[in-house]
Amino acid sequence: MLNPNTWSIDNLKKHSVDMRQFMDFRQSTLASGMRVIEAYNVSGFHFTILPDRGMDVWAATYKGIPLTWISQGSPHMPDNGQSWLRQFNGGLLTTCGLTHVGAPEKDDLSGEQRDLHGNFTRLRAGDVHVEADETTLRLKGTLAEAALFGSQLRLERSYTLTLGEPGFKIEDTVTNLSDTPSPLMVVYHCNLGYPLIAEGTRLSSANVKVYPGTIASDGDFAHWPEYGAATPNFKEQVFFHHPRADENGMTEAVIYREEIGLAFRWDTRQMPYLTQWKNTRQGMYVCGVEPGNCIPEGQNAARKNDRLEMLEAGASRSFGCEIMVLDGGDQVAKGINRIYKMRENGKPATGTKLDDSNVKVVGGADKPV
Repeated sequence: MLNPNTWSIDNLKKHSVDMRQFMDFRQSTLASGMRVIEAYNVSGFHFTILPDRGMDVWAATYKGIPLTWISQGSPHMPDNGQSWLRQFNGGLLTTCGLTHVGAPEKDDLSGEQRDLHGNFTRLRAGDVHVEADETTLRLKGTLAEAALFGSQLRLERSYTLTLGEPGFKIEDTVTNLSDTPSPLMVVYHCNLGYPLIAEGTRLSSANVKVYPGTIASDGDFAHWPEYGAATPNFKEQVFFHHPRADENGMTEAVIYREEIGLAFRWDTRQMPYLTQWKNTRQGMYVCGVEPGNCIPEGQNAARKNDRLEMLEAGASRSFGCEIMVLDGGDQVAKGINRIYKMRENGKPATGTKLDDSNVKVVGGADKPV
């Protein structure tokens, strides 16, 4: 009776006149004026969406257990006068982009100054609404990254909940409304924390090869799948994964402990890269699993290294990821086995360019600017 996966719609309708009893997007406004939307599901997986911060995901829990690290004072109101790091909420999803992902830089061609990981996290969503059928709920919203005589990008985002399933699917479509091509760099910066991430946690990905992305990563490369104890002054490490994909272009990564894990599944035709961020620093113990159409090298380096995607005028590109809790050792084992089979039978994702000497990320991004 207490297993939502066994519930039928007919039986639920016999006992309730409002499906929000079992699944809902609950909208409210904080005293600060920031809008929040609480995603509720009888599965036990709950999370908070921030329409005024890129329509990203802040806190997330499973059966009361936190899955993410969150920053002091968060969720922060969007403030373009503050740096990206001072505005960083932590949380399950911080979208990086839409035209720059990487360290702060000055554009080699235009002289434009860009902050760490772009402007998306400060954008406010409009036309936020919910669509429903009997077993799914879909939250939708629209965001614009635009400037007069500059980029004119529109992103349409949706989150889908399925009754009884401990996870969600995010889907994005970016359209270039300008009359000129635009750089397009998008990374789903998924930030995980204690107790999901702790000493003994491991990451498994269906990869062809893994590359070190920072100087600190070189010396510890053999241990990229392993997460250590909270350590004072730990130097962040970054690793780049070239995914393998199944016949439909899908790949998967799982971060896990003995009895719980989080699975990420996405289309490598949309996002052919996976960035792994290890930051097991004491107090700021937050680590990332980050699918993307790029690596966080910045627009300048991406252009020089032939990794910069351009979105033509009038064109659209879609991205998406499914995030699912793995509850118990059996589910964790099944998730890892899926990845092992994909390593054996999957084909290298196309569009991935990492096998060169220029994949190191510029250091210094661990300090506020």
